[in-house]
Amino acid sequence: MKRLVVHLRRRRGRWVRRVLVGLLVLLLALVGTVWVAYLLTAVPAPHPETVSQSTVFLDAEGEYLGRRGPVDRQDVALAQVPRHVQDAVIAAENRSFRSDSGVSPSAVVRAALSTLSGGERQGGSTITQQYVKNALLSPEQSLTRKAREALISVKLDRTRSKNSILEGYLNTVYFGRGAAGIQSAARNYFGVDAKDLTVSQGAALAAIINRPTYYERAGSDPKVTATLQKRWRWVLDAMRSSGGITAAQRSSAAFPAFRFYPPGTTDGQRQYLIDAAAAEAARRLGISQDQLARGGYTVRTTFDLSTQYAVSERVRERGHAMSLPKDTRLHAAVIAMVPGDGAVRVLYGGMDYAHQPFNDALSGAVEAGTALRPFTGMRLGAPLARLPDAAAPTPMAVASAYATAAADGTYATPYTVERITRGGHTVYTAHPDRHRVMDTGAAATAAAYAVASPLPTYTGGAGTGPGTRTLWQSAYTPRLALTTAVFAEHPATRGHPARPAHLPASAGDLATGVRSDVFAPKAATPRAG
Repeated sequence: MKRLVVHLRRRRGRWVRRVLVGLLVLLLALVGTVWVAYLLTAVPAPHPETVSQSTVFLDAEGEYLGRRGPVDRQDVALAQVPRHVQDAVIAAENRSFRSDSGVSPSAVVRAALSTLSGGERQGGSTITQQYVKNALLSPEQSLTRKAREALISVKLDRTRSKNSILEGYLNTVYFGRGAAGIQSAARNYFGVDAKDLTVSQGAALAAIINRPTYYERAGSDPKVTATLQKRWRWVLDAMRSSGGITAAQRSSAAFPAFRFYPPGTTDGQRQYLIDAAAAEAARRLGISQDQLARGGYTVRTTFDLSTQYAVSERVRERGHAMSLPKDTRLHAAVIAMVPGDGAVRVLYGGMDYAHQPFNDALSGAVEAGTALRPFTGMRLGAPLARLPDAAAPTPMAVASAYATAAADGTYATPYTVERITRGGHTVYTAHPDRHRVMDTGAAATAAAYAVASPLPTYTGGAGTGPGTRTLWQSAYTPRLALTTAVFAEHPATRGHPARPAHLPASAGDLATGVRSDVFAPKAATPRAG
């Protein structure tokens, strides 16, 4: 019996040793497999859509005008993102980011078990893993992809700096409101650049990353706003605990005001301006408009957005007040530019881009009537030489002629783009293109004709009565020259092209109101020549 017990113990010992050896071999094989997989794993290039950027357009004062491009995203260097914004994102998404190895083992195991059991998707990924998942890998949810995500994350963490990874993450993570990246998010939620985000705004954006499509309605939906405010406080408390902000900053933080979402209906005017500026910007850079839209440029235009809106509202109000036949459509073209410089401040080409993408101010052929009378018989240099003989010039051509007269005969090529930057570097700056095209005496005559009466208007008919088909008005100050064209048409119908229509007598009130709107904000009165 004693011998049997000894024998069993020996057999059990050998069995345990064999099991341990087997487990050790299995572990070594597993480690070896992982190590080989790690060595063979390459960090893939980002998806094309994650490196594609939009081009942003601003008005002359830097106010956001709009964008062009497939994705609302613009890269910014990490140095342009305030440290408190970086800390807010780290506090909200991955508090061990600056010290971890790029992965969270517990999150990997939890996600794997959830995938194998068919459960819901599990979160908890590090910032590095989120960047790899969003920018470098496909969105499929599988064990293989999760394992590859972990390997790439570790390799990324070992081969790149934390700052480089954080910069890539901040430039690609989705924030809702169509904004990919911190720069677009700052603009869409608060109307500022990323570099100008406050502590409160940065904490709010960090809080949004968790549920971007839900939180994008913050500021317009009370329930969403209240939910976000709770998470915003949680982010701030985490920042305070980690030393990211001081006690004074935490106590003084106030929940930020958001831009309204969805956006308003101002696109009807903005698109006319963006069309003109985009065409010019592409031409200046020698690229296509598609390349411009995807290139991540910032285009500072010459437009005065507030005055543009005032003109638009004036035309809308006066247009609705006019007594026009049902089959008659009113048109107005308004151009205001700086005499002797050419910078276009106002470019009103239609009431609503959605219904009329054609820009009357730039491309409309409008009956000149007596609007060109002061230039008849005058010796003009290019490009105005043929203008006096034009029966239906564009409003821009007429505006350029009167702006030249206001500048004592110096013609300045109209332009809408002041400066273009990319990645913080200026790639184009406007330089006025001007030369003399009429002598001083002729210019004075034309300028005097423009402001010879309270209503400096020159029409295609007699006066402003029922026979008038086109009404022009030009006026100027030393810093702004204004030309307005008002006309009407019977729209094209089946078998019948569009044809001119007569204006009501009240059309003159529209032009006068526009002149008041353009000049009043500058506290200036048009001067006589």
